[in-house]
Order: sequence, then C-alpha cells, then structure tokens
Amino acid sequence: KDAWEPWGPKQDLASLGVINSVLDREPETDFVVLNGDIITGENVYLDNGTQYIDKIAETLASRDITWGSTYGNHDSDCRLSPTALFEREKRYKGSRTARMVRGREEGVGVTNYYLEVQGLDARVEMVLWFFDSRGGFVSQEEGGGNRSKGRENWVSKEVVRWFREMSGRLKRENGGRSLPGLGFVHIPTGAFWEAQKRGINGKKQPGINGDQPVNRQGEGWCEDGMEGCEYGGQDGGFMEAVMEEGLLGLFVGHDHGDTWCSDYEKGGRRVYLCFGQHTGYGGYGSWIRGSRQVWVSIEGLRLREMDTWVRLESGKVVGRVRLNETFGRDEYEVVEDERTHLPVDEEN
Repeated sequence: KDAWEPWGPKQDLASLGVINSVLDREPETDFVVLNGDIITGENVYLDNGTQYIDKIAETLASRDITWGSTYGNHDSDCRLSPTALFEREKRYKGSRTARMVRGREEGVGVTNYYLEVQGLDARVEMVLWFFDSRGGFVSQEEGGGNRSKGRENWVSKEVVRWFREMSGRLKRENGGRSLPGLGFVHIPTGAFWEAQKRGINGKKQPGINGDQPVNRQGEGWCEDGMEGCEYGGQDGGFMEAVMEEGLLGLFVGHDHGDTWCSDYEKGGRRVYLCFGQHTGYGGYGSWIRGSRQVWVSIEGLRLREMDTWVRLESGKVVGRVRLNETFGRDEYEVVEDERTHLPVDEEN
C-alpha cells in the first residue's frame, strides 16, 4: 500500500508496538539489529521517504539502546535512496550503522561495516559483520528515473574482498587470534536454500517454514549479470568467504514466512544459519510478529556456541535452541504457525 493512503499509519503504529513489546520483555538487550526492509521504499514520497526511519530510531533512542542496520531490497527504490536513508539514520547518536566500503550504492551498497565487541577487560572478543545484499530498484539519486532498473541482489565482489582483507587485518591486530564473528545480511544466500531443500525438521530446527523455496541472493539474475534467469549463483563467493573467515552464525531476513535456524558445513567448517522473525506489520504475509534474540558469552564463543530464541509480540518465547555441536540432533518444541491480523489487514 501507499504512504498517501490510510493503510500505512496504522501498520506503522502496530510495528512500533511490536518493538516496544519485545524490548519490554527483553530488558537485558544490549544491541538491536535492523536487518533490512526497514522502509517500504516503493510506497513513499520522494521528499520525505527517509523520515520514516525516525519512528524506529526515536523508539530505540528513548530506551538508550544502540543499534546497527543492514538495508534490504525495499530500502532502495526510485523515491528512496539508501544513501539518503543512511544520512538520516546517522542523525541519531545511537546508530552504529556505518559505511566502510566506498562506491556507488548501486554497485556495492551502503551498509557494509563491522563492529568490534569487547569484554569487560577491553579485549576484543567478537566481531559483528554487516553486509549489504542490495536488491530493489535504483534510486533517482543513482540515476534510476523509475522502477524499471533493478539493482543486483547479492553481496558484491568488492565487498567480499573488503571482508577478507578486514578479517585478516583484525586477526593481525589481535595477535594472530581468530575472532569469532556473527554476520547480518538481508537476503539469504544459497546455503539457506540448500538447508531447506535438505529438509527442515520442526523438532530439530524449530520455526515457521512458510516461504518455500527460500528467496536467495542472485534470484532472477543470470550468471552474466543480466536479469531474467532463475538464479545466477553470484552469492557463492560471499558464502565461501563466510566459511573461510570462520563466522559462527549468519542471520538474514527477507522471507517473512521463514523463522528457523539450520547449519551448513563445507570443507570441515560449520556455520549456523538463522532467519529473523518478521517484526513489522507492513509487507506481505500475516505470520505472527516478533524478533529473534541472540545471546552469547565469552565462554560460549570459545566453544563456538550460542543461544537464540524468538520473542513474539504476545510475549511468548518460541524456537529456543542452543547452536552447538549437537544442534541438528537435539530436539525442541515445535513452533506453531500462528497468525496476527489488523482489521485492515484481512486480505492477508
């Protein structure tokens, strides 16, 4: 729907209600990740589209919580520039979102950066990596006069090179110590598609599995970069880097109807793959809203394990799992496919 119709404001208010409901019940939250599709960019006005980030930023800032963003395919359209969105978001001191890879938003995206996480002794214990998978349509700022010019929807080769270089530099700066990392990117990689194809067991990988097949990076593009093919495989280099640089987990959004975690092994390495929970009342689908929570400890990082669960808008916790060496064999309570509707949302 459009910002100039009655549909939008009620959905925005409900979305803020979800954020507040989750944070009220997760008072130990240290950091929030906005993992893409923050704004429905194709439905905003050109002159004030970026101001919609204010609603979320002010909500988090009022709680003195810091956050980092990745931008999704709906955060770029003819009337919404990711660069302008970034500049608007950075007006808030609580935003840790950064832009470490320079280049056109069409070519490399905007939200490519990392954050070091220190322990109480100021020693770096973990790195949070954020990647821009682009997608959507080219903004007017970048030369797209209408929605006909699509943006490539995968993490670019330039960003993959930067990731490898920075990962090596951080290792050297920390005495040759490999730092565990968590990665955040909006559009899933082909590894998620492979995990789903292999089979999602509701007891061993609890979560909703409503979007089938997974919509992956490179979807709709050919190997030569032209649109019109089923899948071009351009995410392969990024996934190889994720594995080789030793990330512990990769977290994605994009598919509102998938909320499970799985794992992916290749070359003797293992990474945990997790979808978030659809938080907003905008977009498609009526799957119950909430937010994925991730809890790590210094000891857990050394063992390459962490805990994660989904806190629903209702306050209920579902899909709690421990991502460790026995994940995939352990059994958990099945997550029910619950739905939530607003009165004006009944068509979903």
